[in-house]
Amino acid sequence: MLGRDQIEAAAERIASRVRRTPVLRVTGVELGLTVPVAFKMEFLQHTGSFKPRGAFNRMLAASLPAAGVIAASGGNHGAAVAYAAQALGVPAEVYVPTTAPAAKVARIAGYGARVVQIGASYNEAMLASQARAGESGALEVHAYDHPDVLAGQGTVAREVEQDAPELTHVLVATGGGGLIGGIAAWYADRAMVVSVEPEGCPALHEALAAGHPVAAPVGGIAADSLGARQVGAAMFPLAQAHVRQAVLVRDAAILAARRLLWERLRILVEPGGATALAALTSGAFSPPPGASVGVILCGANTDPGKWEHP
Repeated sequence: MLGRDQIEAAAERIASRVRRTPVLRVTGVELGLTVPVAFKMEFLQHTGSFKPRGAFNRMLAASLPAAGVIAASGGNHGAAVAYAAQALGVPAEVYVPTTAPAAKVARIAGYGARVVQIGASYNEAMLASQARAGESGALEVHAYDHPDVLAGQGTVAREVEQDAPELTHVLVATGGGGLIGGIAAWYADRAMVVSVEPEGCPALHEALAAGHPVAAPVGGIAADSLGARQVGAAMFPLAQAHVRQAVLVRDAAILAARRLLWERLRILVEPGGATALAALTSGAFSPPPGASVGVILCGANTDPGKWEHP
């Protein structure tokens, strides 16, 4: 199972390729909360989300074929793979569902990748990309279900612990589980890792209830970034061992948290990026007395003119 040694190695491997994003401490009064919050500003990462960490680690840990790399994505992972491939000088092909926001598709293409829109869901796009990888020989860079991707995402937690060692709870938005898997692997029992999912995308919540990954519904306001049909097999043992709570939030709560970040702090994130905070602001997660809470703001690839949809 993934541990701190692999995450330390990933941090060294990708150090020159990714940004060390800051932690912003905010009083509870500023947000109308009873506890202060330490925000990990990971939306300031290259391409607007945490995803380049895992993409770079996967590519730098492998032998890159002449055919380059291939990935499936709802948007953010595709942009990260395209960016990393461009930086490393290899071709990239990214499969996205036809429902992916136009702004995210344009961002992927803007980094030089060949974009193929196919299927109505991430899962359909993933199956098509895997078939294509078998034909082309390109290296598959999975969005979340690979140890090197998990280790790369775990570097987020390494930085958070170094910059905010006082945290007792860390809230993480969960889709396929790459980010929370890496974070859980780093913290283990040193902080309480809390998974936050939209009610319309409850993949980890349902997997933990079933005792193994299961197919879950995909829908709602944050489905483009958190809409994995099923959590990854590589992260699930980490979640069972180290994710202390898994809560669900409504779309209305996500949109309210997103507006709050903008109105109080002038921080603009996508719905998936506001999902972890929504657990606090909606009461889905209630911190115990004396808690010191961290929230990962994981992505900001959104149209600033649209508040009801990404």
